[in-house]
Amino acid sequence: MYDLIVKGGTVVDPSQNLRGISDIAIENGKIAKIATDIPGEQSKRVVEVKGKVVTPGLIDIHTHVYSGVTDNGVDPDIGGIRAGVTTMVDAGSSGCDTFAGFPAHIIPNTATEIIVFLHICRTGLATNPDIFSPESINLDKTIETIKDSNGVITGVKARMVSPALEIMGIEMPKMAKRAAVEAGVPLMVHIGDTLKRYDPNVIRELLPILDKGDIVTHYFTGNPGGVLDNDGKLVPEAKEAHDRGVWLDTAHGRMNFTFDVAEKVLDQGVLPHCISTDLTVPGRQITVHSMTEMMTRFLAMGFTFDQVVTMSTENPAKAVGVNDRLGTLAVGKQADISVLEIKDGNWMVYDILGDGKKSDKAVIPIMAIKRGEVFEAGWGPRPWGWEPDLSLIHI
Repeated sequence: MYDLIVKGGTVVDPSQNLRGISDIAIENGKIAKIATDIPGEQSKRVVEVKGKVVTPGLIDIHTHVYSGVTDNGVDPDIGGIRAGVTTMVDAGSSGCDTFAGFPAHIIPNTATEIIVFLHICRTGLATNPDIFSPESINLDKTIETIKDSNGVITGVKARMVSPALEIMGIEMPKMAKRAAVEAGVPLMVHIGDTLKRYDPNVIRELLPILDKGDIVTHYFTGNPGGVLDNDGKLVPEAKEAHDRGVWLDTAHGRMNFTFDVAEKVLDQGVLPHCISTDLTVPGRQITVHSMTEMMTRFLAMGFTFDQVVTMSTENPAKAVGVNDRLGTLAVGKQADISVLEIKDGNWMVYDILGDGKKSDKAVIPIMAIKRGEVFEAGWGPRPWGWEPDLSLIHI
């Protein structure tokens, strides 16, 4: 007897080249069977999802969910299981001095799975600016905290922003890389100086530091220190990093995603691997409403739905080292599933500059299933719910 059957949806799992109407049976928190018309009487519970799209559980690889500790931390379940997302990576909200609250208070009290990347700054984002002197980094304690976290911390985060760069220069990300190497985890680096004060050519010094498995986030930033030079050309180090296995993540955020940069990068043929939100409380109120809206942005840019699913499931699972159980609907893997609606309409999505793109399809969250437990999506962040703006409003 199965615990749950997700019945009648269109299963889209690029990791297995699956696309078609199928049922998914779940037992003991794992995928037990995928087939057409599994009899409902073989399960304790049946969830009907006819007309909806069923994908591996969405993984948001760049979020900030240290709610109550940092002033921009989103309640994990609001941006997670109640938004159709089963796993969220907190990208450096905590540092070695402030991490303890995650395993004590955040992770035990959320249904969404939280994976933590530790900020190289000892206080994480509890201070603003994060790094304001060399003493803001305690390398030994950072390494020790990662090793003592029992696998909760799976990466290091560094931010290529002022005043950290003005104070420490390229030595700051080099210290973060050393911490990552000694702790045996990848490094995620925020590119794009939001204060616009540091030499934009720093990107050419940074990228050679990164190895296979490291992550560049804010790939489409328009701020100084991004991957385009002054002539709009992709710096050669970006393609070199891509070719040696560095993951490229787009992380929208409040200040780090423009369609203009995206189009120039895409025209030069070095595509990103991952879609993410850089979700924060102020960002969710202004520009970053949900992971599914980020997916809609990529449909508007011409990506196929299968590409968008891969960038939201399989690739992020690989990037953060959980692809042994997540990012796929393969039998035997953890039963993390997102149920989505692909809604036709005249939608408008925007970048951080307010530039818009029209899309005839929008991705809407309906349900998240985490380890076999069902969570219906909550009400969306706008007065009318999850749907993006109608483009007709802006004509």
